[in-house]
Amino acid sequence: MAISEESKWVKLKPIEATAESFEEYGQVVEASPDGEEFGPRDAQLDLSHGIPRFYIMHLEDRPLKFSKITHHASVTQCLGSVGGHVWYLGVAKPTIVDKQTLESKDHEGKNVVQSHCATGHFYVPPAVANVRVFKITGPKFLKLNHGTWHAGPLFRADTMDFFNLELSNTNVVDHTSHDFVKANGVEFLIDE
Repeated sequence: MAISEESKWVKLKPIEATAESFEEYGQVVEASPDGEEFGPRDAQLDLSHGIPRFYIMHLEDRPLKFSKITHHASVTQCLGSVGGHVWYLGVAKPTIVDKQTLESKDHEGKNVVQSHCATGHFYVPPAVANVRVFKITGPKFLKLNHGTWHAGPLFRADTMDFFNLELSNTNVVDHTSHDFVKANGVEFLIDE
């Protein structure tokens, strides 16, 4: 990712992903004893809009910087490093606008946009000031809520493999992106 002359770097210090620190974006799911019954520490999934796809995603060359961020409006998504290696994820809170409240005063003066993906949902682009970066260490995974903006996984190694749970067609029909360079003139750098 080359930085343009017009964009500037925004440095973000990573926050360690814990159940408390990540709760506005989703869940941090860690090991639990075998035989423990389903409860609030387990991933609270919504895979009801299609066929679930659980696979190992191989990624290469994902340095600690980003300028684009994505969300999925119709599904929760789970990501975790195979082997529990350290990785990072840029996030912003969901900004999906409910169609029933589209005309309300709640959205007055906001830049409400309709997604070009098949869902056709409405959203407010994420603000630069609302972007955070989380550091994920050890054998745990993240469950992203519907609409959580995310950039990554990002990592220092040349390659890494990740467990990924989403729908079989998530990246085809439910993939909305925001380009911070084009819209805001900034790129993010993880400051670690």
